[in-house]
Amino acid sequence: MTRALREAVRSGRLAPGVRLPSSRALAADLGVARNTVADAYAELVAEGWLTARQGSGTRVAQRAEPRRARAGRPARSPRHPLNPPVTYNLMPGQPDVSAFPRTAWATATRRALAAAPSEAFGYQGPAGRFELRAALAEYLARVRGVDADPERIVVCAGFAHGLGVLGRMLHGTGARQVAVESYGLGPHRDLLTRAGLRLAALPYDDGGTRTAGLDRLGVDAVLMTPAHQFPTGVALPPERRATAVDWARAAGGLIVEDDYDGEFRYDRQPVGALQGLDPERVVYCGTASKALAPALRLGWLVLPRRLVGEYQEALGENTVVGSVEQLTLAEFITSGAYDRHVRAMRMRYRRRRDRLVAELARKAPHVRVTGIAAGLHALLELPAGTDERAVVRAAAREGLAVSHLGLLTYAAPETSRSAIIVGYATPPDHLFPGAVAALCRALNAGV
Repeated sequence: MTRALREAVRSGRLAPGVRLPSSRALAADLGVARNTVADAYAELVAEGWLTARQGSGTRVAQRAEPRRARAGRPARSPRHPLNPPVTYNLMPGQPDVSAFPRTAWATATRRALAAAPSEAFGYQGPAGRFELRAALAEYLARVRGVDADPERIVVCAGFAHGLGVLGRMLHGTGARQVAVESYGLGPHRDLLTRAGLRLAALPYDDGGTRTAGLDRLGVDAVLMTPAHQFPTGVALPPERRATAVDWARAAGGLIVEDDYDGEFRYDRQPVGALQGLDPERVVYCGTASKALAPALRLGWLVLPRRLVGEYQEALGENTVVGSVEQLTLAEFITSGAYDRHVRAMRMRYRRRRDRLVAELARKAPHVRVTGIAAGLHALLELPAGTDERAVVRAAAREGLAVSHLGLLTYAAPETSRSAIIVGYATPPDHLFPGAVAALCRALNAGV
């Protein structure tokens, strides 16, 4: 049965997007056990021929159109088309959005709407709803060690939005140059340059970002990912954390802490937020994008008290996040649903990480896996001399989307490496086994 269904998809008899009968209905039609059909569907989902999603059934995957059959011969799709579709997404920076807690979120929305005062549906101030800021203050203090109170928290439409406003605020208060890490996201650096700020690169070595030279760079602020450096996965050592804070105190500088995946720690005690060392010299930036979903567009900043007014002035008077979403997240946090969801996702992502590591050790032992004690992605270091772009091209031929370290390099680090970045949190559960298998094939083909 598996072979027949695979050939029907390959030849085009089953077109992309077509919904297949339920396993119960097809088993009855064919006179076979339902488990036989279910097992065939599961295998083809893992291989990427089919997709399965709760509520929409099992469908043929959206793949490249098959070639027209020649007379008397079945059509065959090229194994590696010139522009292959993406079957497996292993790009970093996104959670498994199929695991969004829809039922719990809907319950929180109903409760939030029932309890909301009438004024919550009018025009709102720029800082965000007090209910959410109060919930965040308690949560961040308990989970991340952040020194916060509602008056110093502002709600933003995700980290990028908050960083853009921070850049304008810094420029408006006289800052002209910001230090950034050698590795990081280009769009974040672009937000700072568009605000009129010059950038200087912090050096990087095997111990992570080097902060000892901050005083020689002549910068006014620094953007960092200290708990889990993106994308290398290194936690900033205690002495380098202390050096950064000492620089901020001595120079009157500001540290912008991007705590993008702070809830996800697996093999060690959580690394507390840098902000706790000096709340008046560190801006703490958090987001619901990794724990819940990017589409919520919910983030928050914990500001030094002296900068609250400046930030709100740079933000303007317009509300940037809807009140209903804010009230729902506040209810989600205070009811304990947020903690339960994070715990469940932490276990799920850890199992995926363990499977990824085990499969790579078995099928691609020449690859070194690093940066996996926390977060939602892994760094796969390739043998010396390997062209990481060749691995990415090999992955594309497998229908697999991955990133490579060269795309995220801003300045040449002291320790050069060739690596690809794998976001193991991104695919839904039913596609993850197939994604790992495709990744192993690409790593062996590209090296």
